[in-house]
Amino acid sequence: MDKSKLNYQKNLLLVIVVLFWFAQYVYVPFQTPYLLTMQVSSSMIGIIIGIYGFSQMVLRMPIGIMADKNGRHKLFIILGVTASALASVFRIILEPQTGFLVGNILSGFASAMWISFMVLYASYFTCENLQRAMGLIMAANNIGVLGGFVLSTLSYNHLGMNFLCLLSICSGVPAILLSFGIKEQKTKTVKIVPKTSDLIKVYADKRLIFFSILALVQQGILMATCMSFTTQIAHEINASAFQIGLLSIVYIIVAVLASYFSASNFARRLGSSLWIPFILFVLAIYCFAVPNIFSPNLLIAIQILAGLSTGIVFSFCTSEAMKNVPIEKRSTAMGYYQAIYAVGMTIVPMIAGNIAEIYNLNIAFYLEGSIAVIATVASMIYFKYDNRKTIKG
Repeated sequence: MDKSKLNYQKNLLLVIVVLFWFAQYVYVPFQTPYLLTMQVSSSMIGIIIGIYGFSQMVLRMPIGIMADKNGRHKLFIILGVTASALASVFRIILEPQTGFLVGNILSGFASAMWISFMVLYASYFTCENLQRAMGLIMAANNIGVLGGFVLSTLSYNHLGMNFLCLLSICSGVPAILLSFGIKEQKTKTVKIVPKTSDLIKVYADKRLIFFSILALVQQGILMATCMSFTTQIAHEINASAFQIGLLSIVYIIVAVLASYFSASNFARRLGSSLWIPFILFVLAIYCFAVPNIFSPNLLIAIQILAGLSTGIVFSFCTSEAMKNVPIEKRSTAMGYYQAIYAVGMTIVPMIAGNIAEIYNLNIAFYLEGSIAVIATVASMIYFKYDNRKTIKG
């Protein structure tokens, strides 16, 4: 593929990514407040939010293996964008509790295909530019989420949840059409289909395992806080619908900027060993602070801390996890990585919802903050050991 065609494919895929994540997240800022007004319990809301991660947890490893064996990602991308649009159809036509449960299962299926988006985009770059590729595609991801959050904030109060779900469908449909224009790099050599037993050996890679667990912590905490129960706290301190929307907008704007920052030469020079522990600790501060804030405007401001973790920790964890993985096993490794962090997206919101139901939401936030502290210390120890091993080598 010549340079101009390659650049076109890079840009096309980024546009599809923006549309896809808009469809996936346009309803999210008001999901929890809406379900609460529909008399859905906190524990059930935790299940609805967690089922989104559960679908990914179940599907991502087999999808990664199939993508490596098949060597093609276009079909998986088409399936993903189609499922993202279909999910909101069910949110509209079914009653709220069932509609959002079914919709989040389908949205989880759609997000499971994110493996192919990331691996295909990475294939357009050299191995030396992998961190840059991850930073750029995560920025496109967050731009799509930002667009959804802005439009939901401006329209939810006047037009309601069904309108947000309609916007999701209207974003998913053009993404489906555009995805048929994707072209994949052709290899000149005859490809030998790898055995599944050979592919799954990558699951034993210690670096892949460690950074998958860090991503589990980061993604699980975010799913149980700023993507769900932070909005409940805002609701309890009498934040307006506009202020609840601003919570998500501020978070995602920072995530976009931080994603671009993580792709910069400056950020890469300082390296993962600085950024990952530091921003995980910032995430812990966020968890401890949120339950003790009683001003909606201050709650909006502290979303900056959550946004940093999405833009920096997640980008660096992804590139670090893939660092030792051969290109022919990258989809399998990415499937494993994404399945592991989907465990966090599944169980952390469920646990938080049950703790909120039995005790109170503050305890759930404090528990999540404690987990973030443990992850911070673990990452510091890992990098200290890894740097010593590198020097000896």
